[in-house]
Amino acid sequence: MNDQIDSADEHGELGDAEYTDFMELAALEGFEAEEVEGAIDEAGHGPLPVLAVVGRPNVGKSTLVNRIIGRREAVVEDKPGVTRDRVTYEAEWAGRRFKVVDTGGWEQDVLGIDASVAAQAEYAIEAADAVVFVVDSTVGATDTDEAVVRLLRKAGKPVVLCANKVDGPSGEPDAAALWSLGLGEPHPVSSLHGRGTGDMLDAVLEALPDAPAQTFGTAVGGPRRIALIGRPNVGKSSLLNKVAGEERVVVNEIAGTTRDPVDELIELGGTVWKFIDTAGIRRRVHLQEGADYYASLRTAAAVEKAEVAVVLIDTSESISVQDQRIITMAVEAGRALVVAYNKWDTLDEERRYYLEREIETELAQISWAPRVNVSARTGRHMEKLVPAIETALAGWETRVPTGRLNAFLGELVAAHPHPIRGGKQPRILFGTQAGTKPPRFVLFASGFIEHGYRRFVERRLREEFGFEGTPIHISVRVREKRGRKK
Repeated sequence: MNDQIDSADEHGELGDAEYTDFMELAALEGFEAEEVEGAIDEAGHGPLPVLAVVGRPNVGKSTLVNRIIGRREAVVEDKPGVTRDRVTYEAEWAGRRFKVVDTGGWEQDVLGIDASVAAQAEYAIEAADAVVFVVDSTVGATDTDEAVVRLLRKAGKPVVLCANKVDGPSGEPDAAALWSLGLGEPHPVSSLHGRGTGDMLDAVLEALPDAPAQTFGTAVGGPRRIALIGRPNVGKSSLLNKVAGEERVVVNEIAGTTRDPVDELIELGGTVWKFIDTAGIRRRVHLQEGADYYASLRTAAAVEKAEVAVVLIDTSESISVQDQRIITMAVEAGRALVVAYNKWDTLDEERRYYLEREIETELAQISWAPRVNVSARTGRHMEKLVPAIETALAGWETRVPTGRLNAFLGELVAAHPHPIRGGKQPRILFGTQAGTKPPRFVLFASGFIEHGYRRFVERRLREEFGFEGTPIHISVRVREKRGRKK
């Protein structure tokens, strides 16, 4: 496999000669160069840059988000705390795409308003590339606003200050008073009527990167980052202590002892790793309250910042819907994945039999993930954890040269053509791997490729090239209806 992995250069993941050959092939199949480059760029740059909209309750964050995305999707109501979850939307301004995160969901009577706002803003800021800080200009800067400002300064992320509820020229002096926050120019905006939002979005584009830097696994990134995730009381903290060889984190039989992610540098097999012990995720985030809500948000942030997610599953209990949700969260975040089945030493033969059946049926969608059967209490098979993590990272970083990929696709299409639908038989014409971490492929086709056939292609990609321990993203670009070039 090593000879199938090469490095990125000025054409993203494609070398000069590979790029030239690929573009000639695209032209022969009737694709314009701009169309092909756009598809590769869209699939290969990784996640879109993220803009977080933060501020205290009832300053108009959701109304502003609706204005930015150009449609009414975020729930708006004239009372604080209506937004009960962190919600992400895709937006576009001046030809550039980015994600907008609408924040909210704090419970004002759990930790006190300042602490609650800080908890929500802290997560949103961590996960974002830039921040829009919304302040109600008719009220002015409050103590809570000042608390968020301190978080923003500590985070060091670019900030665009939005002075909301400026419905006309008479409100602009109120907006100007927000210079006192020390965050630069306040942009007077009426998110309700749209006044001033264009100028604010121009400032947002200046603050956002074209695409977030992909620093995973590079030399400058420091130790590889491993997030331990799972339901409460599955043994995450015990596992971390056993791996470390000492009591690094608190372990208690009461579920939910860990609230905040705990980072630990641990040397294993001559390599230093950064293990992140996270809070157990109890149920869907929007059904949680108080401290559990913030713990789940911080766990999600830890997964976003990790390279590998090690999902712990309690083998003494049936695999639950919540286990599946947690795995899905890691997969959708594009992280390498290892599944550790904990408390294996407590199983009798009957339970092992039924557990294997559960794994086959309930977790079939991640059959590609390395599996380790461990006991965090006794240390059983703990030495197998690091090799599994290394395997997942290797799959996560694998790249297949375009020539080898297209030879594979040609053989696949010839042996297993797409089913005929409506009298037509779409074909995969050619493809390329647009990125890694996780592997991302773009397939160029003569017509719409059904999801079932895409899953078939993914299975065959794994059989041919490995990709053990990593999700694979496949996008399809269909050739526009025009005459083929002679």
